[in-house]
Amino acid sequence: MTPLDFFAAAHEALSRILMQRDEPEMLIDRLVTQAYELFEQNIAIHTPALPQLDCRKNCPSCCSLRVTATAPEIFLLARYVRLVAASQRAAPLQLLRRVAEAEQATRDLDESQRMALRWPCPLMFKGVCIVHAARPLACRGHASFDRAACARAAAGRDVEVPISELHMNMRGLVQNALQSALRTAGLPWGLYELNHGLALALGGQEIVTAWTKGEDSHAPTIAELDMAALAGSFDTILGRH
Repeated sequence: MTPLDFFAAAHEALSRILMQRDEPEMLIDRLVTQAYELFEQNIAIHTPALPQLDCRKNCPSCCSLRVTATAPEIFLLARYVRLVAASQRAAPLQLLRRVAEAEQATRDLDESQRMALRWPCPLMFKGVCIVHAARPLACRGHASFDRAACARAAAGRDVEVPISELHMNMRGLVQNALQSALRTAGLPWGLYELNHGLALALGGQEIVTAWTKGEDSHAPTIAELDMAALAGSFDTILGRH
């Protein structure tokens, strides 16, 4: 299967879920779970041909980079954060406060500014990602073969980090297929900065309801995203032109 064939098949699989128009929480859960399974299953197929990855759950080196995600990914992550925050053992995490602080500190910063700021992801605690199971595609697609190089880069050194192109490309294919399916369904399909989007999503269920009605409650999308060009690419791949 070529990458374009995979994109079209993933678009179709995700579109079928969207056509069922389940209740918002069930729809988001099924949609994002399917997207993550598409990513993980296809990565697993090619894993034997890859060198050994050096990424670990407790490695925070790349967790100060800017992360972008689709609205459904953010909504699912927000639900997971609420569950963690409501746990009896969650008091030391101060999770909701840390999300709010991170959003304020990183708001409107571009990728290079975020790298220079080195503000840690609010979902890291003592070097461990506490929402690892619900992490977005952007995090899943950033995989390194050398933890030491990642640490040197995070410290500001000019080093080349050996990143898995397979993970990066698969992230792009699945994320684009998800965006394309959302667009076809008439739902907001942009990419949003994670801290900002998560802070909004944690503010109440109304934002999810508005999104399911086609309102772009996470606007604006990231500035670098050329939505018109991306839409044209989707249409070309799917044979709409």
